[in-house]
Amino acid sequence: MFHAHGTKMKDLRIRPPFEAAEIERGEPFEFNFAGQPVTAYLGETIGTALTAAGITTFRVTRQGGRPRGIFCGIGICFDCLVVVEGRLNQRACLTPARPGLEVQPQAGAGHLEPEFGD
Repeated sequence: MFHAHGTKMKDLRIRPPFEAAEIERGEPFEFNFAGQPVTAYLGETIGTALTAAGITTFRVTRQGGRPRGIFCGIGICFDCLVVVEGRLNQRACLTPARPGLEVQPQAGAGHLEPEFGD
């Protein structure tokens, strides 16, 4: 469901020569999602970096364990909830990525995903 350990992360960001907006990025940095390093750039949210890395499931629902990730992308729907530095119910689409940040998948209404939990 979540990105498999030991596999190479993708980078789905737009790059030249296809970069119509000519986006300039600073130096990359890493944070951890479920114990795996994820590359991000200054100004990106956790959700942006996860999606660019090919990770589209950030949590599972309380009923049925259905996968959820970015849906609205503006903080209204609560589908992208993750655990950030031990704080439950953080919206990945609104939370800025920072170097060294520890992010975990969330299960249901505020529990660490059992497969990845402590």
